[in-house]
Amino acid sequence: MALSNARTLSISIDCSANKAYAFISNPENLPQWSFFESVKKVNDQWIAEAGDGPMNIRFVDQNEFGILDHFVTPSPDESIMVPMRVIPNGTGCEVIFTAFQQPMMSEEQFNQDMSQVQQDLEALKRLLEDTSREYD
Repeated sequence: MALSNARTLSISIDCSANKAYAFISNPENLPQWSFFESVKKVNDQWIAEAGDGPMNIRFVDQNEFGILDHFVTPSPDESIMVPMRVIPNGTGCEVIFTAFQQPMMSEEQFNQDMSQVQQDLEALKRLLEDTSREYD
């Protein structure tokens, strides 16, 4: 298998890494900051609804390392791994997101996806830096 085109985006957030991790790792919070319109738990699976239709989403188990890798499954025969991390940075944190260009995706589609990821990260930053909200 050939290497895929990949890009990593990050954003500095003035919020503790622990609070950011707790918020991001809860799939129910995805509609507040990501392109997912809704998320619900059906049996033991999280189903996220987006413009392209429903898809399963599964985060790795909670961990002390800030790893938020997740798998998005838009169809039974396709699972996309999405590496994501929260790393402490002083009293705040860095949120790091890597995306891989999928085999049937054009460069233009990949650029659009990366633009959406940037918008999602900026929305996450606004939410987590809003001092009127509590996330613990």
